[in-house]
Amino acid sequence: MTGGRDETRLIRAGMRSHGRLAKTVGPPIQKGSTVLLPDAASLYDERQTTYGRGGLAAQNALMDALAELEGAQAVRLFPSGLAAVTGALLAVLKAGDEVLVTDTAYKPTRRFCDNVLTRYGVQVRYFEPRTAPDALPWSAATRLVMLESPGSLTFEMHDVRAVAAAARARGALTLIDNTWGAGLLFKPLAHGVDISVQALTKYVGGHSDVFMGSAAASDPALCSALDHAIWDFGWAVAPEDAYQMLRGLRTLPTRMARHGASSLIVAEWLSRQPQVLQVLHPALPGAPDHELWKRDYSGAAGLFGVVLQPVAEARVHALLDALKLFGLGFSWGGFESLALDCDHQLVHRRFRKAYDGPVLRLNIGLEDPGDLIEDLSRGLGALAG
Repeated sequence: MTGGRDETRLIRAGMRSHGRLAKTVGPPIQKGSTVLLPDAASLYDERQTTYGRGGLAAQNALMDALAELEGAQAVRLFPSGLAAVTGALLAVLKAGDEVLVTDTAYKPTRRFCDNVLTRYGVQVRYFEPRTAPDALPWSAATRLVMLESPGSLTFEMHDVRAVAAAARARGALTLIDNTWGAGLLFKPLAHGVDISVQALTKYVGGHSDVFMGSAAASDPALCSALDHAIWDFGWAVAPEDAYQMLRGLRTLPTRMARHGASSLIVAEWLSRQPQVLQVLHPALPGAPDHELWKRDYSGAAGLFGVVLQPVAEARVHALLDALKLFGLGFSWGGFESLALDCDHQLVHRRFRKAYDGPVLRLNIGLEDPGDLIEDLSRGLGALAG
């Protein structure tokens, strides 16, 4: 449009199409809430993208790539890993339903179940993670079983395939938090799970600088339920964030191989230290649930737990404060190594296993494992005071 006054011309300026976009390695970052439709008949055509919140080029490219990774019919994006868990739960549960939740679930997931689901009439029942599938507290109201394998902090594993089969035989669904497996080391949908959730914030992002979560499914009814939940609750992810996640996804196999190999070197060294009672790393031979890991997983992640010899909390703090390479912080999956003590979180569980000493969680990043061992040696030396 060349005519009209300056105010009108400036609104229209630069909107002319310049033909096909140049092809780049990554998708274009489209920033827009309003999507201009070609004609009036398209305004209410739900087969088309009619509003930017539903996702544009970068978000769609990320969802397509994650669907390939997960072996899913569809993947949907959420603004955080926790939002992916809570969004998937809300997509399939209603008042009067019952959800069975592993007692080793991520603490914010537990908080949502206890404080939100129960408020809206959903019964929440926890179970010890190594419970045999037929011994789970099933009832006629059980609609969903929520798994997390390995479990947060203490790394117990489920026989996922057996639990999924038992749930399906009872007409119930299964949902798993598969952040440790990252959709790469373990493929939940191939093992019969209905919804696979992960915090992309962790390994897919890989740099501890962007939040996002995903939920993957193959059943058309569940894919539709996830879509409705996203629209009804107003969730959306920014195009810049989706682009960063897609960039991280490209290097996920390479980074995961390094995380896993380094974690096993460090875990094996820790298992030989006199200050350590037990290493909780399912990929470590001889560790709890190693055979399940060996059967179902194609590799190891970099996150595991350590049980120390009995010692006062002040000495545990001294160990952590002596570390120079391990940062002290929550989250994991990034390039940097992290450590934290876990006992303050374990008290919230219903089935409290008695560990004989304090429990630490270590995230092994991409540093040289020899340097990390030297750092941990310094920390263990500080235990004695």
